[in-house]
Amino acid sequence: MDEALIAVRLILAGVFVVAGVAKLADLAGSRAAVAGFGVPERLAAPIGTLLPVAEITAAVLLLGEDTARAGALLALVLLAGFCIGIARSMARGEAPDCHCFGQLHSEPVGPRVLIRNLALAALAAFALFAGDDAGPHLLPSFDGSAGALLVAGLAAAILLALGTMAYLQLLRNHGRLLLRVESLEGALRARGIAIPQAEASAPGLPVGTPAPAFNLARLAGDHTSLQDLLSRGKRVLLVFTDPNCVPCRKLAPRLAEWHTEAGDPITLVPISRGAAEPTRAELGDSPLARHILLEEGMEVSQKYKATATPSAVLVDAQGRVASPVAAGDQAILQLARNSIAPALPVVQAGPPPGPKAGDAMPLESQVESLDGEPMSLADALGRRERMLLFWDPNCGFCKRMLPDLLEWEAHNPSLVDDLLVLSKGDPEANEEQGITAQIALDPGTAVGRELKFRGTPSALRVDADGVITSEYAIGADAVMGLARASSASA
Repeated sequence: MDEALIAVRLILAGVFVVAGVAKLADLAGSRAAVAGFGVPERLAAPIGTLLPVAEITAAVLLLGEDTARAGALLALVLLAGFCIGIARSMARGEAPDCHCFGQLHSEPVGPRVLIRNLALAALAAFALFAGDDAGPHLLPSFDGSAGALLVAGLAAAILLALGTMAYLQLLRNHGRLLLRVESLEGALRARGIAIPQAEASAPGLPVGTPAPAFNLARLAGDHTSLQDLLSRGKRVLLVFTDPNCVPCRKLAPRLAEWHTEAGDPITLVPISRGAAEPTRAELGDSPLARHILLEEGMEVSQKYKATATPSAVLVDAQGRVASPVAAGDQAILQLARNSIAPALPVVQAGPPPGPKAGDAMPLESQVESLDGEPMSLADALGRRERMLLFWDPNCGFCKRMLPDLLEWEAHNPSLVDDLLVLSKGDPEANEEQGITAQIALDPGTAVGRELKFRGTPSALRVDADGVITSEYAIGADAVMGLARASSASA
């Protein structure tokens, strides 16, 4: 008997703490649910607020050694009230949402909800009348301080649960908002309305402003100013480093190698913080060592708003800031390469890389079905005209596009067989997408590499011979436009 009683109390406590916490996370819904059961509006708000508190109190009391029967009595009273309210609504032909577990679970009242509450009421009655006066011990006896700690712990757990639920709800709302904004932007673009893009402020000083002057000691011992550096008639690339910065030490030989290979097209000037000896150890025998300037603190890097290391700024031959701040080794090397672009031969820009209409698909490339069966791309396409969608279930842009794709499938069931999704990822992740069209996996992106495709989501159409017959659509709007064009021509 004791084991059964313990199990019943644990079940009731679990049900009530989940229900109470879920209602607290959605008090507006709890109050609306109470009003839906016919409670006068002036009483619905306080009752809807007190109800989850009462449920959590019942759960806590059910776990206590000397309070279990009080908790069972409170649970029985609450469940009896629920049953009466449900039966009354059913008798009147009404079906308000029970809001039993807040936003975790809610359904219109009916026989199933009534039976569930009657069963829980029977368990509460069993917990109330079975066993001795104290009931079996779920928890050891507590003195005053230990009891206070228990209450504080339960309160903290409830607050954590509430915070987690609120955060998850915020994420859901944010996701829905992003989808609505993207849908609105797509509708505006479809009507030829341009949408200006928000421009993030570039790091560093505004391009075109006068470069701050400086006069610093060189590692060799003499001093050099910005004016001295500009007197050579070349642009100056200032690279801010620190001898204690590990990425700076890794960058130094790569930057020196690039400068040597490029043939000294610009004046490359490392500006290092701190004393001379640690800085000398940073570059060693590098050809850049003789160009190093030393700043005692951050007096120059602060003027250029380049306080992180490594970072770099390009100054043109007229002494103006010619680039935003490039932070990190890759960004600095890219800035260095870009800085010599005007000295290179000018080549007429051609079409962007990627598949084009008239190109042949790599039909012999190997792909897989979701069951792991290998096949050629030709077999996957079925040697007929189809739309090919490049996809990745882990791509954020694909995730935002997924509702539009599923809606298109629902409205065009006859065209689902026209679509082949060539996806990355594992079979389980792709199956969870809910896409009904055929999915083939390109785990090594062999097809993508052959086509030099430019990311996901993107799409194109091919004919029965595997020749591309459409422009290459990149991004959700373009892909859905291609899909809708296929619907219109069907």
